[in-house]
Amino acid sequence: MRPELQSAPETFYDEHEAQSYKKQSRIKKIQSEMTNRAMELLNLPEEESLLILDIGCGTGLSGEVVSERGHCWIGMDISPSMLKLAAEDSNVEGDLCLHDMGQGLPWRVGAFDAAISISAIQWLCNADKKSHDPRKRLNTFFSTLYACLRKGARAVFQFYPQDSQQTNLIANSALKNGFSGGVVVDYPNSTKARKFYLVIFAGVPDAKPPPALEDETVRVRYQASNVEREHFRARNSGDGKKKKKASFRSKEWIIQKKERARKKGKEVRPDSKYTGRKRSGGSDKV
Repeated sequence: MRPELQSAPETFYDEHEAQSYKKQSRIKKIQSEMTNRAMELLNLPEEESLLILDIGCGTGLSGEVVSERGHCWIGMDISPSMLKLAAEDSNVEGDLCLHDMGQGLPWRVGAFDAAISISAIQWLCNADKKSHDPRKRLNTFFSTLYACLRKGARAVFQFYPQDSQQTNLIANSALKNGFSGGVVVDYPNSTKARKFYLVIFAGVPDAKPPPALEDETVRVRYQASNVEREHFRARNSGDGKKKKKASFRSKEWIIQKKERARKKGKEVRPDSKYTGRKRSGGSDKV
């Protein structure tokens, strides 16, 4: 049975379930693939480091992808157990907030350049408490999301609808609250690969969502492009020359990542001559 049909998210993702979620390599792989696709649909400029809101961030798996692409992020989730694991993970660089998205978003107007959400928004379609009205909670969520995004920003939500009625409920709630856009369905003819993404625009009238991925050939090509995108251009340096980011998982990349963690007050192992050296199994030492 689907998790959202069993209990409320803060109840379902208790300490045991959160630990299991974080440890499963299959979940990590799927979350990484879906987050990379969501980031592709956001279509952010590569030369800028932007502030992104991660809604339903969980243990920080999606946030790690955002950080690897050179952006800053703030994550919110309703599960204390999931956020506890995220806070304890030195690879998680974003700031974290315990909050129920159905109660509205608490940030100031125009605070974020973009927003993503992986496998979370379908929870708003359930009435986990007597006081919960799915339509009202969706309207509250989208109206406050619209307010805290800058004009022209995109938001991408990967979600698992129970049926077409639920898909329409979510999409129509977004459009009713000022957004334009729609639902992108990747691999619509595949029961295993099919994925739903709500792609919406704030303050861009009549904007249309980008095209979906439609066959396995495109899927393989898309996955290959993700592997190739190991680093992205940073902002222009003071002398006018464009400065390239360190290659993904290179020694320089690892040192930079550890330095950012130190600035956030996190406990990080000291650098050594072994930092960034390949292990015999192929992973990197930090």
